[in-house]
Amino acid sequence: MAQDTNPPANENIYRVTRRIKKTEQTIYNALRSIHDDSLFVSEIRHLWRELPLLANLRCGLWYSSDFDGTCYFKSTDGHNGNWSFNTGRMNLHVAMLAAERGGCFIVDATRKGKRFPDAMSKTIPIWACVLNRALADYRTLHAQEMLDPSAEQTGNGHLENDSRGGGKTGNSDLENDWDCSLHLPVWISHVEKGNIESRIQSWVESLKSTVVDLETLAKTLKKPLRPLWISQSSVIWLNELPEVDEWSFTPIILVSASRPSIFTQRYTDEDFSWSYIPGAADDEESWARGLTPALFWTHHLDILEGGPTTCNAKVAEIVERDRVYRAQRGIQAPQVRVKSGRFGSEISQSADRECTQHETALDLMIRNGPAEGDGRAFRAEGEPTSESWFIRKASLNLKGFHWIGNTGLAVGNEDCGNRDDIFGMVDCVINCGASSNPTCRSREESYLYLPIVGSKIDRHSLQDHLQEALSFAKQKLSCQKTVLIYCSTGEDISVCVCLAVLLSCYTTTGGYSGSSNSDFVVTKSAVQLLEVLAIPCYVWPGPPANAFNMEPNRTTMVNAWL
Repeated sequence: MAQDTNPPANENIYRVTRRIKKTEQTIYNALRSIHDDSLFVSEIRHLWRELPLLANLRCGLWYSSDFDGTCYFKSTDGHNGNWSFNTGRMNLHVAMLAAERGGCFIVDATRKGKRFPDAMSKTIPIWACVLNRALADYRTLHAQEMLDPSAEQTGNGHLENDSRGGGKTGNSDLENDWDCSLHLPVWISHVEKGNIESRIQSWVESLKSTVVDLETLAKTLKKPLRPLWISQSSVIWLNELPEVDEWSFTPIILVSASRPSIFTQRYTDEDFSWSYIPGAADDEESWARGLTPALFWTHHLDILEGGPTTCNAKVAEIVERDRVYRAQRGIQAPQVRVKSGRFGSEISQSADRECTQHETALDLMIRNGPAEGDGRAFRAEGEPTSESWFIRKASLNLKGFHWIGNTGLAVGNEDCGNRDDIFGMVDCVINCGASSNPTCRSREESYLYLPIVGSKIDRHSLQDHLQEALSFAKQKLSCQKTVLIYCSTGEDISVCVCLAVLLSCYTTTGGYSGSSNSDFVVTKSAVQLLEVLAIPCYVWPGPPANAFNMEPNRTTMVNAWL
C-alpha cells in the first residue's frame, strides 16, 4: 500500500515560517534594533550639526531622542502608478525650516528589505520638485521683488548681485539659476521617472489653486530644494565633506535609519543575543504594547539592560505608570491590556481606583454643585444654579468630551455618549456607529443613530450616511440647540462628521451661517482648503444659553487647524 507523503496541515511550510518569524519579532528585538539604528542616525546628524533633524511620522520618530520637529510624507504617495502630490500634506513647515537653516535631515525606515522607503525615494522628491516649480513661477512673476536684498545698483541702472550669487546680473538669472528638475535616486527606472514628470505640472497647478503662502517661502528660500539620500550602505569620505553654504541648492538629506536585510541577522554582546529587525519601528501598534518613542527614550537604559527576559514586564510597568500619571491629571489615558506578568495587576488596580475616585467626585459635584471654597467651582456671579447648568459645566472635565469653540458643537467618545446624564450636557446627540444606551434611544427627537462602520470594512459607509447627519445637525443648530457628535473612539468618524457640519453650517470665523449654506456640498477640495487655513475658534467656558449670539472673548482666541 502506497504511503501518503503529503505533510499534515499543521506542518505547512507557511505556518512554520510565520511561527519562526513571530518568535523573532519580539519587543526586545525591536527596541534593540531601534537603539542600534539610532547610533547611525546620530553619527550622520553630527556631520552637519547646524541642520535640524526631522522625523517622518510615525516610524521615524523612534530613531532619535533629539528631534527638532516632525513631518508627514506617506509612502503610498510614491507607490508605482499611484504617484501623488497631496495638498492636504504639503509639509510647508519643512520647506520653511530648510530655508531658514540652510537644509534639514529627514529620518525614516522601512521593513520591506529596501534601502529607502517610497516616501524617501519618490514622495519627497516629487514634493521638492513641485515646490521648486511653483516658486520659480512666482519668482518670475515677481522678479524685481525677489532680487537679493544685498544687491547693489550699478551706474547703468542694472542690479548686480554679490559674490554669493556668482556675480551675475539681470532679472532673467532668477529663473536660469533656479533648478526645477525632478531629482530621483538612480535605481528609479527611466520609464517611471518619465511617468512622474508628465504629472508634475498638474500638481504645480493644484498647489497654486490653494491659498498657500508662496510669497513668504519665496522670500525665505534662496536656493532650490534638492533631496540627498544616505543609508547605512552609503560611503562618505569625511575629509571631503562640503559645507552647507557651498552647495548650490538647499539640501533635504533623507536618512534611512535601518539597513536592509533579507535574512535574519543574529547579534551577541557581552550580556545578551538578539535578532536585528530592519525598520523595526514600523507598524508600532503590532509590537509596542502602548510604549511611545518619548517613553522609550526616557527609560531606554532601564528597558534594555535587563535583556529579553524582563523587557516585556518593564515595558508594561512603564506604560501603566505613565497611564496612571496622566489619568490623575485629567488627561485621557485608555488602559493598554498586555500580558505583563506580575507588574501589571497592582498598578492597574491602583489606576482604576484613581479613575473611580475622579468620576465619583465629578458625579457628586454634578448632583450637589461645587463645594464652597472648591477651586473647581465654575459658577460666576449672576449665572443660573440649576442642576442642568452644573452638568453642562462639568462636561468640560469629562474625559473624551470636547467643545468646538463657540459653535455649539461637541465631539466625544463612546463613554461620553452613553452617560445617563448626557442630555443634561447637550441638547441633541448624533451617534456615529457606537453602541448606545436605552436612555438615548428613547429620545427620538433629539437623538440620531447612524450605522457607520470603519473605512476598512466599508469605505463608502461614511459617505452614505453623511447627508442624514448634516440634515439633522442643521435642523437642531438652526433652533440654537447644542449637538454632541460621538463615535467609539472620539477621534475618527465623529471628527469627520463634525468637520462636515462646520463646513456646511459655519463661516470661516466660526459664526453660524444659518440657511446660507443649505445647498453646500462637502467635497474633498473643500476639506483640503480648510487644512491649510487657520480657522479662528474661541475657547469659552461651556455652552451658555446665548451661545449662538455671544461675542467671543478675544483674549482666549486660539487657532484651530482643521
